[in-house]
Amino acid sequence: MSGQSRGGRIRATGSRRKRPGARRRVTTLAAWAAAALVLVGGSGLGYAYFKLNGNIQGVDINASLGTDRPVNVDNGSMDILVLGSDSRSGANSSYGRDEGGARSDTAMIVHVNEGHRTASVVSVPRDTIVERPDCEDDEGVTADGARRAMFNTAYEVGGPACAVKTVEKMSGIRMDHYIEVDFTGFTKLIDDLGGVKITTTEAIDDSKSGLELAPGTHTLDGEQSLGLVRTRKSVGDGSDLGRIQLQQAFVKALITQIKEIGLLSSPKKLYDIGDSATRAITPDSELDTVKELASFAGGLKSLGSEDVDMITLPVQYDPADPNRVVPLEKASEKVWTALRADRPIPASATEDSAGDKGDASHVVTGG
Repeated sequence: MSGQSRGGRIRATGSRRKRPGARRRVTTLAAWAAAALVLVGGSGLGYAYFKLNGNIQGVDINASLGTDRPVNVDNGSMDILVLGSDSRSGANSSYGRDEGGARSDTAMIVHVNEGHRTASVVSVPRDTIVERPDCEDDEGVTADGARRAMFNTAYEVGGPACAVKTVEKMSGIRMDHYIEVDFTGFTKLIDDLGGVKITTTEAIDDSKSGLELAPGTHTLDGEQSLGLVRTRKSVGDGSDLGRIQLQQAFVKALITQIKEIGLLSSPKKLYDIGDSATRAITPDSELDTVKELASFAGGLKSLGSEDVDMITLPVQYDPADPNRVVPLEKASEKVWTALRADRPIPASATEDSAGDKGDASHVVTGG
């Protein structure tokens, strides 16, 4: 395998092709589900193709990224930045106060291996201190870089293009695709799916997310699912690293749910899910039609939760600020080297990381 990064394009124009009203792109844990469900919705409902196609609002960011990017190598694997924001404007106002602007609330770098039989997911804590490059936003305005910036400020100052550019700078891997998901779209999608089945090993009572669950097995509706992936203070050590563990557990349960549900038995359910999925996501402009999303999702449909390895970027708490984390350089390079070479991430990469260590990973399991 080549040690270079993968190929892929994000169509160049430098502006949003169909501009979403307010920036209501948020928790991206539904993105995997949305892409897979569109495959079924797009192929099984020919009469509704144009309706679903009209739902999709793509974002063109390639021109903003420029030419200073990792090498474009196409070896059959894919790298996708799956991103959300913590905007609370518009329909999302019920999830918190709108403080103006939006920051990436959740970020996952998804590497689908050649052959698309396995995948690796690297969660990037939003409070990770990184070197943010100079960025051009979708209006053509340049935002100055910063040597010590929180990762989630990249989206705030420069939108999707800056988020992608920051990830490519820190990883040396070219992103083939970019996907966002909306808070309200996330909840509707989970409801149309029929909920997601999880098991809790202890009670969860989180005043911030509004989630209350007794120990045991639950089928979470959309609001409860959103509450789970936003739960932080009441589980584990109360840190963002613990929340990431909950998010990863939920994603695995979600993948299992998608694999098991019998969508083809109900045309209405099929259409409802396709409609919700295409409304919920904002993909890059290489995925902004049902046909393109269906092709993309076709490359993911064989993956089960057991085929997906999820880790948190190797980090340590920042000595200068215990509320922030900084990447462990050698360990992080092991992760990026493995992905560039299309190989599994070695266990040694996370041995000394503050991530993937807490008790939160044992609180929630699938079904």
